[in-house]
Amino acid sequence: MHTILDAITAMLVPACQQELVQRFRQIGFEYKADGSLVTEADLAMQAHMQQALAMAWPEFGFLAEEMRLEQQQALLSRPGSGLWCLDPLDGTSNYAMGIPYFATSLALIKDGQVVMGVVYDPLRDECFSAIRGEGAWLNGQPLCLHDKEYPSQAALAIIDFKRLPPALAASLVTDPPYKSQRSFGSVALDWCWMAAGRSHVYLHGQQNIWDYAAGQLVFEEAGGYSSTLQGEAVFSHKLEARSAVAALNKPLFDNWYQRLQD
Repeated sequence: MHTILDAITAMLVPACQQELVQRFRQIGFEYKADGSLVTEADLAMQAHMQQALAMAWPEFGFLAEEMRLEQQQALLSRPGSGLWCLDPLDGTSNYAMGIPYFATSLALIKDGQVVMGVVYDPLRDECFSAIRGEGAWLNGQPLCLHDKEYPSQAALAIIDFKRLPPALAASLVTDPPYKSQRSFGSVALDWCWMAAGRSHVYLHGQQNIWDYAAGQLVFEEAGGYSSTLQGEAVFSHKLEARSAVAALNKPLFDNWYQRLQD
């Protein structure tokens, strides 16, 4: 698996520089049927990686955000030796508006679970990666969250309010159980920044599989704790959008999760 990870990193980094960075602040965008944005960079990055992955690992399937729904569903329902799951440009709205917070996310799914993930931030040249059961890394250096206790009232939170149940969002606004809150606009990078200890707690109401598959594995392998708002595992081998609750360690997670259930 480390051999595959090294090969993926060597493939992904120059592709991001070529397809994303060179187009940044140079192109416009269009709206998809669901109201979300898509740019030339999304499509170019997806085509680049689909071709490169097919040449290197023809035995693996390929699922990406900018595919038709029917294709995505068929790929997830089909058994096989493995499935690449790509978000070619996570944070498209940021990218389209010239905000420097976006990344490419790539996960390898086998037997219904994510076994490897890579998230690359080309503007900061930060490559987050993980292999299930073996750890997580940032530019080759291990990521390891420690068990230091943080009082909830001193925590920095990353929260996407837009997709939360209205009552929960209102409760957090009127009685916040944390010191400060941020919302950056890239699910994949949010997970990885959490894995790097750049925030204490996290909450998101709806994430697609290509948004979270790689980043959530990085966070998990770094030692973080997470679940859905319903207490289930975040990853699901389906297209359904998933909520996500996370914290750097178990005591903080337990306190944060309990507050969200009140």
